[in-house]
Amino acid sequence: MPSSDDSVRTPRLLPEPGLLPVPDMLCFALYSAAHAMQRRYAPLLEKLGLTYPQYLTLSALWAQGAEGLTVGQIGKLLHLESNTLTPLLKRMEVQGLLSRQRSAKDERQVAVRLTAKGRALAEQAAPVPGCFLQSTGMSVQEATALRDEVTALRDRLCPE
Repeated sequence: MPSSDDSVRTPRLLPEPGLLPVPDMLCFALYSAAHAMQRRYAPLLEKLGLTYPQYLTLSALWAQGAEGLTVGQIGKLLHLESNTLTPLLKRMEVQGLLSRQRSAKDERQVAVRLTAKGRALAEQAAPVPGCFLQSTGMSVQEATALRDEVTALRDRLCPE
């Protein structure tokens, strides 16, 4: 006999096509978790005047150092198309966080480098990952294992 407790559900592992309830869908769990993460990051980043995509972009540049990255390299790291990334980079340039410059050798290449203001923001943003991790209630090991599983799933879905 089915349980009367609606909070306990046993997901169907092999449903008929199209009959899987939304809460049982892996895609929905990942989608809603991504939104929850961005909502959790928002107040941390608001203090820095950054959006989540701007934070990710700066994180990529902070990790790279003074030599910077090309738009294509940033897009590859963040899994973003240039038509999404270019307006983001333009806004960040207006904010004084980075500079963009076409390569003299190949005009198709645009180099992106941090400005002094963008480099200085790294120190202010340093506590963000720890604050976020603390809000999850996960240990570093648990978060690392989950990240690795989700990354492996992404790589299976979008092999390069």
